[in-house]
Amino acid sequence: MIKSKFGILLMMVLLFGCATVPLTGRKQVSLIPNSEILPLSFTSYRDVLKQSKLSTNTEQVAMIKRVGAKIEKAVEDFMAQNNLSKNLEGYQWEFNLIQDDKTVNAWCMPGGKVAFYTGIMPVCKDEKGVAVVMGHEIAHAVANHGRERMSQQMIQQLGGVALSVAIKDEPEQMQQIYYTAYAIGSTYGAMLPYSRLQEKEADKLGLIFMSMAGYDPHEAPVFWERMEKTGGPQPPEFLSTHPSHEHRIAELNKYMSTAMKYYKGGTGGKGGKKPKVILVK
Repeated sequence: MIKSKFGILLMMVLLFGCATVPLTGRKQVSLIPNSEILPLSFTSYRDVLKQSKLSTNTEQVAMIKRVGAKIEKAVEDFMAQNNLSKNLEGYQWEFNLIQDDKTVNAWCMPGGKVAFYTGIMPVCKDEKGVAVVMGHEIAHAVANHGRERMSQQMIQQLGGVALSVAIKDEPEQMQQIYYTAYAIGSTYGAMLPYSRLQEKEADKLGLIFMSMAGYDPHEAPVFWERMEKTGGPQPPEFLSTHPSHEHRIAELNKYMSTAMKYYKGGTGGKGGKKPKVILVK
């Protein structure tokens, strides 16, 4: 019975559950379509905003929305240039700043729902720092890292049950899988940490997105140096299970020449079609 169930699950994953991470080429488990994930994401985002106090700092709020709009356009342009616009279908971009000076964090839910906490703003320091974080967090959503984590949760909790059956017969359990994957409802919707592989992808994609938005990608290593110094004896939540400070900066610098091709002051020039990027795993 166990072997039979495992065989059904393996066949389901092989036939229906493999996808390619946009822009990287990495294969990932993908059992749940965005049409199922995005409504849950939008509802959860509204709940987080209701539970939270939004910042009244007009300058910082305007900065978050301004940078968000620029990164949004960069992502949409890049996806269009690489024939991947379908991956953004259903996105409803939104950018908010939550008043919580103790939380050094930011995240992006599937579908483009972004939240920054005021605790990360001193580390961001300025618009360039916000662009580093914004590009990185949006990259997680664009690379479908959340869907990958939900698919893994589905395999663990539902075993060989087909997706269509799970959606029809287990709607509450599907919702719980979403909440488990994102830790929604705890600490005002703070996301669970991503894997180091996913962090590496988000770092590199984030460099591309901020570059296309007109921000110098060299600001990314500088931001992470500041972030590392905020940790004291314990790293801040934003860094938990993330790559080490030295390793992350080394990887960013290694990828910098590629990112500069997309920066308006680099060899990529202003506008025009850019080459498709396949990242080194």
